[in-house]
Amino acid sequence: MKELLIKYKLVIRFIITFLVVYGLLTIGYHFYLNLSDGSKYYPDYMTHLVSKQTNTLLNSIGYEAHVLPHPNEPSMKVIINGKFVARIIEGCNAVSIIVLFLSFIIAFAGKFKTTLFYCLAGSIIIYVFNLIRIVILSIGLYHYPWRREILHEIIFPMLIYGTVFLLWMVWVNRFSKSVKSNA
Repeated sequence: MKELLIKYKLVIRFIITFLVVYGLLTIGYHFYLNLSDGSKYYPDYMTHLVSKQTNTLLNSIGYEAHVLPHPNEPSMKVIINGKFVARIIEGCNAVSIIVLFLSFIIAFAGKFKTTLFYCLAGSIIIYVFNLIRIVILSIGLYHYPWRREILHEIIFPMLIYGTVFLLWMVWVNRFSKSVKSNA
């Protein structure tokens, strides 16, 4: 057993670090959500921000868009040219995806400054890509509402998680100490 622990020390360290960081960030995010009273920023600050930015982007590319609080659930309604096309819920704000991304990067940490910069840059890339994803999804749902399932359940999750996977691969192959020390 001791030989296996020694042999797979890096793998075990990665798994433990990943789980601890993921757990701490997830618990922190849930505390944030529970503290968010929704009075100023409904349903929570990040979801509200993503909703408002989605509205701004949609209007800037020629659609008459409005984003309004949903009266029956904690979400924001996206309305394009008077037609309700989508709702933005807490899960649409990319925070949980960023938590997953950060947990992996920290578990495969490189030099401190490089890791910090990559965490920040990657989080911004994910956030912006997610915002663009919501805008394109809203436009797709406006023009092709019968494609809702494939757009929302397959294509756009594949794109956002594919982006995270590519960022992970760049990190592992270019910046991580763990891979370099094994080479």
